Amino acid sequence: MASTADFKNGMCIEYNNDLYTIVSFQHVKPGKGPAFVRTKLKNVKTGKVIDNTFSSGTKITTARIERRPYQFLYKDDMGYHFMHTETYEQIPIDKGIISAYDLLKEGQNVEIVFHADTETPLECELPPFVELEITYTEPGLKGDTSSSTSLKPATVETGAQINVPLFVDTGNKIKIDTRTHSYAERVKN
Repeated sequence: MASTADFKNGMCIEYNNDLYTIVSFQHVKPGKGPAFVRTKLKNVKTGKVIDNTFSSGTKITTARIERRPYQFLYKDDMGYHFMHTETYEQIPIDKGIISAYDLLKEGQNVEIVFHADTETPLECELPPFVELEITYTEPGLKGDTSSSTSLKPATVETGAQINVPLFVDTGNKIKIDTRTHSYAERVKN
């Protein structure tokens, strides 16, 4: 148990029978009446952000969450299978909790967030950038740049579609931002 005085950004709490992380909070002491804490809470499972106000001193149940290193092994009809990199324990995970499942490559290292009390996986996070090879893209025409941001569609080795600049060709390795699904840069061989 904790109180509103213990609030920190990133803290995970149980609220309305669900898990939320504190995105931001502000202690308010009006001239008249009791103090309160205005917060923005992000639902761990859905990602939805809500505003909520707690009376100052309210008791809150904190939730213990752990980040554990895993490696992606393979995908089948039971889900996506991961192996803990230290204990070699294998677990299947539903694609709904994976942040960018279409950019997962076999052998890719990820972090899986667990609710420590129930051992429930809450979220699977890829690193901010991944390097993937382009398996197919149309060839870019020389001089076909009407603007500096000309892009064309490309398919990477995981099957995901990414828009890339015209100078990128099939067989090139590119760095992709997993948070926005966008091209970051071409990787030098």
